[in-house]
Parts: sequence; C-alpha cells; structure tokens
Amino acid sequence: MSAAARVAVAYSGGRDSTALLHATVEAARGAGVQVVALHVHHGLNPQADAWLALCREVCARWAAGGAPLSFVAERLAGRPGPGDSLEAWARDGRYRALTRMAHAAGASVVLLAHHRRDQAETWLLQALRGAGTAGLSAMPREIRRDGLLWIRPWLDRPRSALEAYGVAHGLVYVDDDSNDDERLARNRLRRRVWPALEAAFPQAEACLADAAAWAAQADAALDELAALDLEHIAPGTELDVAAWRGLSDARRSNAMRAWLRARLGQPAPASLVQRLLVQLEAGRARRWPAGAGELRSHRGRLHWVPRREPPRAGAAERESRLCITRAGAYRLPGWGGRLQVTRVAFGGVPLAWLAHAELRPRQGAEQFQAGLGRPPRSLKKQFQAAGVAAWQRDGPLLYSGGQLVFVPGLGLDARIVGLPGQPLVTLEWLPIGDTEAAGARARRGRRRGES
Repeated sequence: MSAAARVAVAYSGGRDSTALLHATVEAARGAGVQVVALHVHHGLNPQADAWLALCREVCARWAAGGAPLSFVAERLAGRPGPGDSLEAWARDGRYRALTRMAHAAGASVVLLAHHRRDQAETWLLQALRGAGTAGLSAMPREIRRDGLLWIRPWLDRPRSALEAYGVAHGLVYVDDDSNDDERLARNRLRRRVWPALEAAFPQAEACLADAAAWAAQADAALDELAALDLEHIAPGTELDVAAWRGLSDARRSNAMRAWLRARLGQPAPASLVQRLLVQLEAGRARRWPAGAGELRSHRGRLHWVPRREPPRAGAAERESRLCITRAGAYRLPGWGGRLQVTRVAFGGVPLAWLAHAELRPRQGAEQFQAGLGRPPRSLKKQFQAAGVAAWQRDGPLLYSGGQLVFVPGLGLDARIVGLPGQPLVTLEWLPIGDTEAAGARARRGRRRGES
C-alpha cells in the first residue's frame, strides 16, 4: 500500500475524534484507502490505560466488521518539569508521538478532529492573552509540517453536528474527567464563560470562528508586506538600520517582528520589539539580549549573534587539517561550525590547492591581500577596513602549502585566486549559530497548527 493511500487519524477516544475516525473509515470503504488510528497515552490520567484499551477494542471491532482500519499507540515518556505548563508539555509530546507513528505507518496525511467551537475558543483565549494577528488566526485548516499534511476537515463544522453524528451512529467514546479541571484555561472558558457568552450571543461560535479566518488573512498579508520590506532593508542576514527607520511606524514594527522571527525561530517578545523601536539608532552601537543569543548593532547594521557556549570537558578538539576534494559542506565541530565550499567559474581558489589544507587560529602577524594590486595588510586593519565586527571574525584560518588562503569575514586572499578554465571554488565559514542552530530555530518556530 502506498503512502498516498494511507490516512492517519489522531484518535484520543473522545467524542470528536471517535466521530472523525468513524466518518473516515466509512469514506475509505471500497476506495482502496487504509486508515490508521493513532492513539497517544499521555500517562497523566489514572484512566489512561482504560482509554487505551477501549480505543484498541473499538478499532478491532470495526476492523473485524470489514473496516480498512489498523490501530497503533504510543505512551509518552517522562513528566512535566517543575514550572512547566502541563498543557504545553502534553501538546508537544502528543505532536511528536503522532509524527513518529504516522511516518512509521506510511501515512502522509494526519486528520485532526478540531471543530468550529474549538476554533472559536482558541481565538478567544488568544485574544485574552493579548495576541496579535498570528495568535488570533487560531488553527489553520491545513498545514505541512515535518513531512506530513495535517488537516482539520471539520474546522468549519459546529460542535452540535459532531454530537448529532455520534448519536446517530451509536458511537462509544471516552469521557475525559480532566475536562472538569478548571485549573486549565480552556476548561475555565468552557465551563464558566462559554455558556453565558452563547446565551447572550447565540452566534458567538460562528462569529468568532469567522474572526479567526479574517485574522489569518490579515496575518498572511502582513507576512507578504514584511517580505517585501525585508528585501530592501535586510537582503542578507543583517538589517540595515537606516533603511528600516525610513519605514512608517507600523511597517517598521511589522518588519522587525518578521526579521526577529527568522533569527530567533519564534515570535519575539513584544517588549523586545518596543525597545528596538525606541532604542535602535543607525549610528550607535548597542546590545540587547534576544533568545539564545543577543542582538548587536554595528556600523548601522543589526545582527543576531548566537550565544557561544564555553568548551566542555571532553568536547571535540579543533581540527588542524582538512582534505577538500569537492564542493559541499565540511563540518568542523571543534571550531563550532562548517566550511561551505562552492564551485565557481572565476574568482575562486583552485580546488587542487585544498587537498591538504591546514586550519589555524589567528596568531596576530598574518598578512591578507584583499584584492589584486592592493598591498597585503594585517588582519586587524583588513577587518577594520571591511567593517567586520569582532564576533564575525571567529573561525579557522585556512592555509595551503604555508600560504594563507581564506579568512572568515574577509574571504579568499587575492594571491591565491586561480585562472578561469580550471576547477575553482569559493569558501564561506558558517558558525553553528548560522547553520544547525538556524534549522533548530525554524523547527521551534512552527507552532501554529499543533494538535
């Protein structure tokens, strides 16, 4: 069975997910589609073992009746730490478990049972937390994440429709007593606020869900505007402060939020954005703590610099030799990054020079030639002339046959540039904060659409 013909359903055993699983199985009959029920045992409720047994029994009974259905389950390991949000811990663990089970089952699609009331509640909770358009967008109907398509097919269906479906088909489901725990914000909303809200405004569920859809459109438009502005004010990884200050107040704030989100991998605190709006000036050097690093303004540019952890006992020693025979990435954990090698037609170093390269730290007497016809000068003067900040000078100096070839922040020494017609490459040093950490930040930043 191909992955395209296998659909997974997140199946907690509750009313909503049971109705979705049943409807999916009925639609799959005779269609050549296999359905996989994914159950996550959180290990938090004393009844969790009984819920797992009930889910397994329901799936076995339906499968025995000819349903194209299989069942898999995973129990979460560990417990929330002191001060951790129980809801966040369970949500993150559930998502990771569903992802693992879906991939293992060969499914490419995971269906989630959120409905219109869930969407309305999410919008209201986000509004009470002071969220912006991203938070008020609530839950997307579809999102691609970690190689899977996550779909909420009933996001525009009222809760009453799911209740009616379950009654009509005589479905058996779990009654989770933790839904009565008013220490959880959503439960307080459901038990105390929602009945009064719906009594006063009968269309509240539909109207708040519509508000979430409008917020999603507005957020998408703001993202597009930020992308256009960032092409002008931050074409690379650095932000041009003078160009940024030339924007209107609203666009300045919007562009900064987008730029910070790309650097930090998650939305920036509103307090940090406000500080930058007030304190960031084109000609003044300053620093601001930000996520797992800090922001630094230098010569009219804003940089995000990851925090460098001190070497630990047993950490990898710095590499002293490197054999470069082709283009690609060469990881150097001892130096805290990687060397990116790229083929070029001209302006590069002959690849043959790099088969026996040496890696050295700065000693203080190195001479670097920045261009043809220009005199070699000390690295300190070259860094100053090029406006390379101190934190951008880290990394190994690369030598070949005793000749300096490459300096992080400056590039290739002009004396080793080869002639066109031979295999040439350029080199770029990427600290771990700009490579592996960037990928980690991006993964952490994809919060919307979690189950």
